[in-house]
Amino acid sequence: MNIKLSLITVLAVLLSACTNQATGQKERNVKLATTLDSVSYGVGSDVGHNLQMNLQQAGLDSLNLDALFAGMRDAMDSTERISSEKVKEVVQAYMMEAQKTMMAKQQAEADVVRQEGAAFLAENAKKTGVNTTASGLQYEVLQMGKGPKPTAEQTVKVNYKGTLINGKQFDSSYDRGQPAEFPVNAVIPGWTEALQLMPVGSRWKLYIPSELAYGEHGAGADIPGNSTLIFEVELLDIVK
Repeated sequence: MNIKLSLITVLAVLLSACTNQATGQKERNVKLATTLDSVSYGVGSDVGHNLQMNLQQAGLDSLNLDALFAGMRDAMDSTERISSEKVKEVVQAYMMEAQKTMMAKQQAEADVVRQEGAAFLAENAKKTGVNTTASGLQYEVLQMGKGPKPTAEQTVKVNYKGTLINGKQFDSSYDRGQPAEFPVNAVIPGWTEALQLMPVGSRWKLYIPSELAYGEHGAGADIPGNSTLIFEVELLDIVK
């Protein structure tokens, strides 16, 4: 998180317009009678969405909104109950502490995901038909093809679907209705290793430890850090 950027965002809001409880009720009943009214509402809505997102990212989504609005109004009236220097000091200190709390929570969640993944792989390795390589990659042959095996430098065409160990799907070329093409050495390590073991025409199920997938950072909102991933992969062809 960029502490300085988040601090500037919060301070900018504190130097904007504000309301109290009575004015808030008036705003809820405002009429959008003219184009300017609608434009004004649209700008306010956009500011509100951005503010909400920035506050959540900064760990400040539990602020006292009455005090927040009071600070905004005081700024517009050129009055202050707390000096600007003190405001910066207090807000930055609070944000740094909020960031530490958020990071600790994320780390705890990632640790749980890692432990669950390790336990899953340990049990999965005992199943008949599941093979484990030296790297820790696990695979199950659903159908063995008879074509050539691709090299790391070649480009392949595949159909696949990917899920977390809880069964939640995060990606699928089948759902898109179109196979994917990519160089073997341009994907996560677990895929790169598995594809070079698969003859064209094969359909395998891959169980990929997090260190051979997206690691501690994960990938977007759908793949948390330290996630063990499951893929069903169908190697259709070597493109080039």
